[in-house]
Amino acid sequence: MSDPATLAFYEREAPKYTASTAEMHVRQLDPLLDRLSDGARILELGCGVGRDAARMAERGFALDATDGAAAMVRKARERFGIKARQMRFDELDAQAAYDAVWAHASLLHLPRANLPDALRRIFRALKAGGWHFANFKLGDAGHPDEGRDLFGRWTSLPSPEWLVGQYGHAGFYVVETERYPGKGCDGTQRDWLALTVRKP
Repeated sequence: MSDPATLAFYEREAPKYTASTAEMHVRQLDPLLDRLSDGARILELGCGVGRDAARMAERGFALDATDGAAAMVRKARERFGIKARQMRFDELDAQAAYDAVWAHASLLHLPRANLPDALRRIFRALKAGGWHFANFKLGDAGHPDEGRDLFGRWTSLPSPEWLVGQYGHAGFYVVETERYPGKGCDGTQRDWLALTVRKP
């Protein structure tokens, strides 16, 4: 994520996220962690205030938590004691370094034109057999779109078919998908698609 307006939102709103974010990690996290070996190394893209990172650390995984917004990195350190670091998606240059990459509600802030590069970077960063989870807001049926949400954040709203195709082009095979209703922090109700994929 490198869109200045989106990054500025998260820099500005970090205290509010800290105050409002529930302690409970998202429900899709444990099923992914259950697929991993003890002590596996996980990269988190978009750790926010550190809610999911704290769960990974609690379960004993080696964690590299990152976020594009410096304020979010600080909050993750302060609230959960996570050793987070600042990194944008386009700065990921690791090779075969991680057993899993977790990207909850973060890659959706990339323009669709930039998602293929991010997926190639994630694929390269994973070890053979590595796992990746990401979830995305979906466009309206037959009308995928992208642009600014009510908070001015850049948000891509693709179709499920397009997303699955992009992961396939990047070299992943899709293990599981889940479509479900959800409400973003701007209050807009949309369907989401969660993908669990694997590097051969």
